[in-house]
Amino acid sequence: MRIANLFLGGAALALGAAPAAAETVFVVADQMLDVETGRYLDDPLITIVDGKITSVVSSSAPPQISEDQSDIEVIDLFGYTIMPGLIDMHVHLDGRPEYGGYSGLQFSDRFWTAVAASNARTMLDGGFTTVRNLGASDYNVVGIDQAIEEGWLEGPRIVGAAHSLGATGGHCDQTFLPPSFDAKSPAVGDGPEELRKRVREQRKYGAEVIKACATGGVFSRNTAPGIQQLSLEELTAIADEAHFWGLKAAAHAHGAPGIKAAIRAGFDTIEHASYADEEAIKLAKQYGTYFSMDIFNTEYTLSQGAANGVLEENLAKERALSQAQRDNFRKAHEAGVKMVFASDAAVMPHELVGGQFRVMVEYGMTPLEAIQAATVNAADALGQKGEVGVLKPGAWADIIAVGGDPLTDVGRLANVQAVVKGGKRVK
Repeated sequence: MRIANLFLGGAALALGAAPAAAETVFVVADQMLDVETGRYLDDPLITIVDGKITSVVSSSAPPQISEDQSDIEVIDLFGYTIMPGLIDMHVHLDGRPEYGGYSGLQFSDRFWTAVAASNARTMLDGGFTTVRNLGASDYNVVGIDQAIEEGWLEGPRIVGAAHSLGATGGHCDQTFLPPSFDAKSPAVGDGPEELRKRVREQRKYGAEVIKACATGGVFSRNTAPGIQQLSLEELTAIADEAHFWGLKAAAHAHGAPGIKAAIRAGFDTIEHASYADEEAIKLAKQYGTYFSMDIFNTEYTLSQGAANGVLEENLAKERALSQAQRDNFRKAHEAGVKMVFASDAAVMPHELVGGQFRVMVEYGMTPLEAIQAATVNAADALGQKGEVGVLKPGAWADIIAVGGDPLTDVGRLANVQAVVKGGKRVK
């Protein structure tokens, strides 16, 4: 039985009413997608206390709310399908693709902190209630995360890596400036012991995950994406030290040698995995390593990159690897490699991220598998299974609403209609 009206203090709550802060919140909708099973629950009633879900039942038994319970809120999402808030496992909040090549040098350092705040809100409005920020300058995103937690900004839950670790002269070093600038990334190191220290430094200043660049990359100078840049011993030291401190480790790795070394070293996720060969795919399955492959942003880079200032050197690298990455996404999925949703937002606009679901389905996933990559799989890879990515008791009340059936048309996730984070309606 659908609840036609839920009354609070004698007045019906209409769709779109902004809830005040409250200890207890009810959410109602047409149907709820259980992302673990792929089944729908009709007329769901979700009860939330202090931002976390306490029960999920059919709304045939509506809550009994008396007029004196003025601290209880109802979020009315009738007309929509609800599901858990989405998780993007690879973003850069303090970057924008409009500033490619050298064009970003025209701005003050703190410009990028403001950009990060704006992008955080954009990701939240897009339905991504949790993001993993894999690399940022000047601890910009650590500060944004703290401001969100303290209530000064609206944004997603952020699991941030601070600065990315890498080799001197490698993809995660400063590679665009001449020697007279003496420009170096704060997290580069050479040799296992030096890189262990870099892990400790990043954790000290707020990193909640450690990222290292095992190979060259597309958007650096004088690095080839397929070439390994950190040795197995160096990668093992990074992963061991991260795990010693209770942190997950993510490896930027395009080329097969670097991918395989990072898997053997114990990294939890492989970012990009563009040139993963058959052995790399087998190793990922053997070790239970997640692939985190950004297969959507290439059209934006190749169509808009030159106008944004991206150098031809970098565009050529993107042209060379983009189709290989998509083909290997299909191969890895068919082989049963665990996979998570990863956009590399900042390479493309953050507001376009939801369009990747369609490409994931185009390259072999079912709509449910693509959704699971951005919910239960991502939560597991974060080490937050049962806390985010599901709608069940004990999880954070992070909820999105879309029109229609996302299992029929996964493209609906590019147009999220409502967002609830921690029991508070934020869109």
